[in-house]
Amino acid sequence: MPPAGYAYEDNPFKLENPSVLDIAPSEPKSLEDTGLKIGLLADLGLKFLYYAGTGTGMGIAESMCLPWSGVVEHVVDFLAQEKLVDLRGGKGFGRASVEFALTEKGREYARDALTRSTYVGAAPVPIEQYNALITSQTEETPVVSQEDLVMALGHLTVSAELMDKLGPAVNSGRSLFLYGPPGNGKTSLAEAISHMFGGEVYVPHCLEIDNQIIKVYDRIIHTPVSLEIGSATGGGRRQTFEMDKRWLLCRRPAVVVGGELTLETLDLIYSESTRFYEAPFQVKANGGMLLIDDFGRQKVHPTDLLNRWIVPLEKRVDFLTLHTGKKFEIPFDQLLVFSTNLDPKELVDEAFLRRIKYKIEVGNPDEESYREIFRRVCEAAGIPYVDQAITYLVEHYYKPRSMEMRSCHPRDLVSLIRDAARYRQIPPALSKDLLDQACEVFLVNL
Repeated sequence: MPPAGYAYEDNPFKLENPSVLDIAPSEPKSLEDTGLKIGLLADLGLKFLYYAGTGTGMGIAESMCLPWSGVVEHVVDFLAQEKLVDLRGGKGFGRASVEFALTEKGREYARDALTRSTYVGAAPVPIEQYNALITSQTEETPVVSQEDLVMALGHLTVSAELMDKLGPAVNSGRSLFLYGPPGNGKTSLAEAISHMFGGEVYVPHCLEIDNQIIKVYDRIIHTPVSLEIGSATGGGRRQTFEMDKRWLLCRRPAVVVGGELTLETLDLIYSESTRFYEAPFQVKANGGMLLIDDFGRQKVHPTDLLNRWIVPLEKRVDFLTLHTGKKFEIPFDQLLVFSTNLDPKELVDEAFLRRIKYKIEVGNPDEESYREIFRRVCEAAGIPYVDQAITYLVEHYYKPRSMEMRSCHPRDLVSLIRDAARYRQIPPALSKDLLDQACEVFLVNL
């Protein structure tokens, strides 16, 4: 619970969705509350001491992200009773501040534990606890209003018609297929969509099933949110929201994968050297968005890849397999976005398209939109915008060469203009000479 004197509605932690604290996982008060067997916790303690040499009871508890009182103290008692650790003394009072070290028998047991798994750190969350919280968390997904959408896409030039298609698709929280010619902002749209969700989600450090550990938290994907408030009090401690520290509260994740995606990376990734698992992309994306960019250009055939998503899209659950052959169920809770510049009819069949509720074409900009994009790009680059220069561009290059306008062209042309101006040692501008030089190397019919 938060420190005394604070209420969720006060939003002391500056959260985008403070009500998410209502479903925060409670800090375990006993071994039973952790949902884990004492053997697994003992192994984590042994491995911690094996690498650290010595450690206090509180140090062991902090490493495992579990409370000392009622939980880790019993783990250390178990290790001491089995003569796997010795007391080495320490400062202060109570066993929490006493230093422990492995006995010779304890070192032997620790080495044996490392042969089963080299994982050391936060204790895992049982799959049953994970599934229950993710299911509850789904109800916390915010509704995106028309105003939210306009603000989120304000940095892009998006037609009202496209906005009206995207809004319901985003709120569905299900699946979205973006298609159309390359260079018109499909990836930028998808990334903007991920940001507009806002809010926070709970992410575990790792999961446990059948004594196997699956690492979920990813520093590259997940951005933790601080749950500390108030100024420093006596002893330099800060007041902290109390919850199960095996979980982190993070910003809604946005996972982007492209050509590297294979069927193997959509299942648990087991390392023979570390002997624990890495969660696949879709598990790390739970609560947020998973974007399959450049769909159709993966090494695996599109049909095989799409067939992998049929059950998760319909049932909102996925099935993963341990290397032992055991299958288990896990929530599939994210907005799944496919983005491609290939013809959808060549990639997917009617049966699969039916399962993707929203199919939205992101087409070429019309001339008015093209001019607006050019104006914005010039403004960002510090180059004076000249509308007559765009008229010249359209009349002398696009129309004679029957070329289609792309949303990315203004950005690329302005970049080339700046390169040419730097070479000539003149200020960049939408002059005829600089435009011609840029267009002759960029707007070519190959």
